[in-house]
Amino acid sequence: MTRRNVLVLSVAQALGGASGPIIISLGGIVGQMLSPAGALVTLPVTCYHMGLALGALPASFIMRHLGRRSGYLLGATLGMLSGLIATFGIISSAFLIFCLGTLIAGFYGSYVQSYRFAAADEAAGPLKARAISSVMVGGLVAAVIGPQLVIWMRDAIPGVPFAGSFISQTALAVLALPVLAFFRATRPTPGVKLESAGRPLRQIMLKPRFILAVATGIVSYGLMSFMMTAAPIAMVGCGFTVGEAALGIQWHVLGMFMPSFFTGRLITRFGKEKVMAFGLLLIAASAAVALSGIALTHFWLSLVLLGLGWNFGFIGATAMVTDCHTHEERGKVQGMNDFLIFGSVAVASFSSGTLLSTVGWEILNWAIFPIVAAVLVPLLWQARAGARPAGIA
Repeated sequence: MTRRNVLVLSVAQALGGASGPIIISLGGIVGQMLSPAGALVTLPVTCYHMGLALGALPASFIMRHLGRRSGYLLGATLGMLSGLIATFGIISSAFLIFCLGTLIAGFYGSYVQSYRFAAADEAAGPLKARAISSVMVGGLVAAVIGPQLVIWMRDAIPGVPFAGSFISQTALAVLALPVLAFFRATRPTPGVKLESAGRPLRQIMLKPRFILAVATGIVSYGLMSFMMTAAPIAMVGCGFTVGEAALGIQWHVLGMFMPSFFTGRLITRFGKEKVMAFGLLLIAASAAVALSGIALTHFWLSLVLLGLGWNFGFIGATAMVTDCHTHEERGKVQGMNDFLIFGSVAVASFSSGTLLSTVGWEILNWAIFPIVAAVLVPLLWQARAGARPAGIA
């Protein structure tokens, strides 16, 4: 059952995960076409991340009461709707309608993001990290599908640039529906009242291990979004084409998911803290590369390092979160984790556009170093102390 579910979730990740690269590649560029003010150009990407944050807790609630499969089918339906609304927004030159489409895509993304937890829930002990890593491998396909659809479909509707790319987003969600119908989650234990099961959420959130896991997830995902949102706009501003910017995002997303073949094994061998710390160091290295020049190779290499850093940091943080809850507590803890992470990501993506238009690309990269250091220091301290959970943290 577990192997089949992991395969189903990997394919669904490939289809649903492609929405993110499409929106992030084009959100700022379409924003430049439609927005009434320069500071609002990244609002469509921010709306996508807001949808991820705002949808996390409702998605968790729906899946606790209706089951994961029903929730995932609802999520894919939202994905279909989001692509149609975004396409209509572009065709009608309505900036707010386009933003509504990306917001709903974020609601879909909140279900897609939970695929990693669904895989972990059915694995035991050290196999949890490998199950998470296996599902994230589906992102490799998404890394190819998303940016390529941007390139192939951007002129599919004559006279309306990029509308075809968002129609393709709808098609991917349609394809995800029959795949998700094959998912079969482990049934909850009879007699357990999910709303009151386990410890209070506040008690879990105050545990140092949970705080460190969430902080690493916020920094890994937040900084990745912060720079990935700004990078396509900065590249076009430096004279590169939209296609070159989209390929940069493709290499970035490949960097995000390529290590997933072995990240789980690295976590098992070296421990979560060391792998997470390595991810944060790679994010800092991506900023150093970006500061060294503005040639196409600088942008692309920086984006690849940023993606690699996200993989090690985020998968490690996800695995650490699973140390912090029991089976009965999983829904509320996982939902709160994603709410905190994607709420921070929404703020990061919006401030990225504002800062890019005011202080420039260079200052954005300099800002990465102190943020990484604030989490890296306690993480390295725990790694050196050899901290390992004896049970539920």
